[in-house]
Amino acid sequence: MIENEAVPYRTGTVRDDVERALVAAGKQLDKLEVAELAMLEDYHTGGRLATAQLVELAGIDQSAKVLDAGTGIGGTARYVADRFGCEVTAVDLSDEYCDTARWLNGLVGLGERIDVQQADVTALPFDGKTYDVVFSQHVQMNVADKLALYREAVRVLKPGGRLVLWDLTVGEGAEPDYPLPWADTPARSYLATPAELRSSIEAAGLVVDHWRDLTADVGAMMRTIQSLPPSPLGLQAFVPDFRQRAKNLTEALVDGRLRAIQAVAKR
Repeated sequence: MIENEAVPYRTGTVRDDVERALVAAGKQLDKLEVAELAMLEDYHTGGRLATAQLVELAGIDQSAKVLDAGTGIGGTARYVADRFGCEVTAVDLSDEYCDTARWLNGLVGLGERIDVQQADVTALPFDGKTYDVVFSQHVQMNVADKLALYREAVRVLKPGGRLVLWDLTVGEGAEPDYPLPWADTPARSYLATPAELRSSIEAAGLVVDHWRDLTADVGAMMRTIQSLPPSPLGLQAFVPDFRQRAKNLTEALVDGRLRAIQAVAKR
């Protein structure tokens, strides 16, 4: 995320909006389970399914130290900490998202297992060679200097550590319509081509050992999701104009103006 003032990431009401959505869905906040947040917390294309697929590729176990770089309101961090019982650090540039993530972590009993810090993913406040796995999901579209982003990931990864990515890139034809989930206008979006993205990852010192274009699958999934009846639980609960953003994203994936890339790269 590029700055706190970016409209999709700062509204002044994120925590209140999330709480209101949970109550409207009939959730008891004093008895909340991690799984009950699944429809609300994964701020990336494909939602929880995409998170689960990436986690499988990451090769995590209980001893792993994991960094969720660009955590949003903390969905991936909670999923990993709950499933594996491992130590997770979560960072985001939005103070609102960090506050909301900490609050949700506390509600589901993961407050002591997940360390949430407000930080820039291109200047992480951690020692080198600290983490076994770094997650980066739908973050680089807001980062102009992708080489700096991935060099920082390399710095904090242990030798043999893995950067796991789930990202969107430029496709073919015209530009996608705006607003999109990560940007109101093209001026706030830093989309690269798939080749440029991979080149930046490799130039940072990582070796790509998994690279998969999942555009067709994700486009079809998003179209199906768009056709479902509205629910109180969903990203629309705290992201302004989310339905229009999601519609523009879905159409651009379906017609190939955007591509969806899943990747794993090793230090």
